[in-house]
Amino acid sequence: MSYDLPSDYRPSKDEDFMNERQQEYFRRKLLNWREEILKESRETLASLQQDSLKEPDIADRASSETDWSIQLRTRDRQRKLVSKIDAALRRLEQGEYGYCEVTGDPISLQRLDARPIATMTLEAQERHEKMEKVHRDD
Repeated sequence: MSYDLPSDYRPSKDEDFMNERQQEYFRRKLLNWREEILKESRETLASLQQDSLKEPDIADRASSETDWSIQLRTRDRQRKLVSKIDAALRRLEQGEYGYCEVTGDPISLQRLDARPIATMTLEAQERHEKMEKVHRDD
């Protein structure tokens, strides 16, 4: 399903929540974000394969290994992010996107625009984080 959107379209609270336009807006936003992450991952892998450990100097080699370790950790975080993006796309297909998984209430458009993988309203997220902190401190 593809819905034609003007390039300057932004979801508005004056429209029905999660109408076709809003769904298409968030679908595109998620797909573009996902593609950007995957492109960066491909570039990192190509760079790592090309720049294998060639430095004869042990200090240069250690520096390169540290840089690569940081890049790989970043890519691992991004891999997890891609998985969350995929889950958000599935929720879109199932008609569940944009609704809090705890309360069932709509998540604000502003929150979704800033964090399109959000699964909870800001209030539910804050309660969740507070409970995690309480249990972590026990």
